[in-house]
Amino acid sequence: MRYLVVGAGAVGGTVGVRLASAGYDVTVVARGAHLAAIRERGLTLRQPEEERTLRLPAVDGPGDQPLPADTVLVLTVKSQDTAAALATWVDAPVAGGGTAGQRLPLLTAQNGVANEPAALRLFARVHGVCVWLPATHLEPGVVVANGHPHPGMLHIGRYPSGSDDTDRAVAADLTAAGFVAPVRSDVMRWKYGKLLGNLTNALQALFGRDVPDGLAERIRTEGEAVLAAAGIAHTDRAEETAERGDLVQHRPVGGEQRAGGSTWQSLARGAGSAETDHLNGEIVLLGRLHGVPTPANAAVQQAVRRAVRERIPAGEFPRAELAKLLG
Repeated sequence: MRYLVVGAGAVGGTVGVRLASAGYDVTVVARGAHLAAIRERGLTLRQPEEERTLRLPAVDGPGDQPLPADTVLVLTVKSQDTAAALATWVDAPVAGGGTAGQRLPLLTAQNGVANEPAALRLFARVHGVCVWLPATHLEPGVVVANGHPHPGMLHIGRYPSGSDDTDRAVAADLTAAGFVAPVRSDVMRWKYGKLLGNLTNALQALFGRDVPDGLAERIRTEGEAVLAAAGIAHTDRAEETAERGDLVQHRPVGGEQRAGGSTWQSLARGAGSAETDHLNGEIVLLGRLHGVPTPANAAVQQAVRRAVRERIPAGEFPRAELAKLLG
C-alpha cells in the first residue's frame, strides 16, 4: 500500500516521515508556508533520539493523474478542517475507475468523534484511529515528536465497528515504522475515552499551566455525565494508562519539553481556528440532545472562540473573563 497523508502537521508529519523512513511510499498534503518549506528543503522530524529530514512528495490537492488503486488516505487535519478536506478528495479519480470516496480506505487519525460520521457520508470505507501521539508543529517544514521509545500509539478499527484486512495491514506498516498500533473492533470506545481527555486541551490553550482549580475535573465530569446519559461506551483513565504503560513516554527534544497540545498550538500559530467546537462542543451537543447541562464546556467553547477571534496569545486568556462566562 501507498499512503496519502492529508495534513502534514504534528500528527500527519510524524506518521508520514516515519512511514517513509521505513520504506513505504508516502505523499503528504500541506498548504501555505508549510508546503513551500517541505518542497524546498524537505520535512524535518525532530525526536528525542534523532532528527531526520526527508524529501517527500508534497501536494496541496489532487493532481491531474488518478490516484493509484492501492492508496490509503490518512486524514490528519484538525476537525474544523475535515469537511473541506473530504470535499477535496472524495471525487478524486482512481486508476482503473471510480473515485476515492467509492474505492479507497480513509483513516481518520484525528481528535474528536465527529470526523467519522462526516467521512462516512462521502467515503464508503472509513477506519477510525485513536491517536496518542505527543507532537508539535509550529515552524514551517518542521515537526517535533516527543514520544519515546515509540513516537505514538495508534488504535485502528473499522467505523462504526469491527476490523478488517485493511486495519491489519495498516497496523503492520505502522508497527514497522515504530508505532504501537493495536487493531480494535471497538475503536470508537477508545476515541470517546480520548475525547474526555481532550476536553482539557482548551484549558491549556487558554491558561497554559495556570488552569483554575477544579475546572479540568468539572469539564470532564460533565463529559462523563453526558456520555452516560447518551449510553455511549468509553474507556476510562485506568484502562488507558494500563494500555499505554511506558510505551509512549514524553521526553524532551533538543532540551525542551513539549510546549502544548493541539489546541494550544493553534493559538500559538495564530491559525485562525481551533478544534474546541468539535471537542468540548461534542459534549455540549450531546448534553443538549439528552437533557444534561454542560455550562463549563459551553463556557470554554466561547472563550476559545474569542481567543481565536481576538488573537489572544496561547496561555494568556484573562481568568476573570472565563469566570464571567461560567457565571
